[in-house]
Amino acid sequence: MPNRSVICIGASAGGLAPLTEILSGIPETLPAALFVVLHMSPDNPSQLPEILDRAGPLKAAQAVDGEEIRHGRVYVAVPDHHLLIEENKVRLVRGPRENRHRPSIDNLFRSAARFHGSRVIGVVLSGSLDDGTAGLIAIKIRGGVAIVQEPAEAFSSEMPRSAMRYLDVDHVKPAAKIGPLLSRLIREPMRAAQPPVPVEMVQETKIAKLDLGAVENEDRPGRPSPFACPDCRGVLWEIEEGQLLRFRCRVGHAFSPETMVLAGDEAIEAALWEALRAIEERVSLRRRLAQQARERHLDSLADHFEKQIPESEQHVSALRDMLLRAEKT
Repeated sequence: MPNRSVICIGASAGGLAPLTEILSGIPETLPAALFVVLHMSPDNPSQLPEILDRAGPLKAAQAVDGEEIRHGRVYVAVPDHHLLIEENKVRLVRGPRENRHRPSIDNLFRSAARFHGSRVIGVVLSGSLDDGTAGLIAIKIRGGVAIVQEPAEAFSSEMPRSAMRYLDVDHVKPAAKIGPLLSRLIREPMRAAQPPVPVEMVQETKIAKLDLGAVENEDRPGRPSPFACPDCRGVLWEIEEGQLLRFRCRVGHAFSPETMVLAGDEAIEAALWEALRAIEERVSLRRRLAQQARERHLDSLADHFEKQIPESEQHVSALRDMLLRAEKT
């Protein structure tokens, strides 16, 4: 029977420590390739490959577009590029952001599920919000294995908890036990038949690569929703995978539930700050007009502008209090 041979690990805030601990417990002879996405700044070079190379016996390096996949190697995502997997090579692309990240954990997991099916093991470590949940669902759909870090020990438990909320996770382990678990799972023969690749999974992996045929195809995954994309204001399509409802726009921006809610909150906050600025400018303008009228001895006109100021000042005070309370929560 064939064995599992692809390990995909995704992490965000607080994910570096468990990631290095996992790699320290994996032997050099592991008959599998590892792929790592850690959310990172797009503006600065990443030292992650060097850190992971020192973490354990496996050779870790920054992924190179088009390079061949080899066992016993750790392929690390590059800042501002999605790390994708095809049948026997690695791809780096600057496709649309998913969950406002590039690289995106979901994109890595989904591409691995498409091309390698039940040979894939997906691991979600510490991180905020919910990147990785949709990707783990894709791995499970294709017969792969889903693992999450024990939320109680994670620096940020939101990503592991999100995965556990939306799918039947196979293993929930502390970081120290994930490395030995991976070594065992890789050497176990697979017994279940491999499910077919869903059409929607093929389309979404093509969209991640900015395949124009997929981007321009009107027959896209899901159905139109009443919501606009927080990033480009285009129409969002709703995509249901198991219990998870997520969203993707025409040009490819994608959002899982928690990220979508946060984006909406940010849009509301931005609109409130803009409203505050506009009202304060209106108060300032009325004061200036009243002052000019007084200087010209036009008292009735000055009274007209000054009467409008208290109500606007009340609006300013109420908006400012609301925004300051929101910042504290």
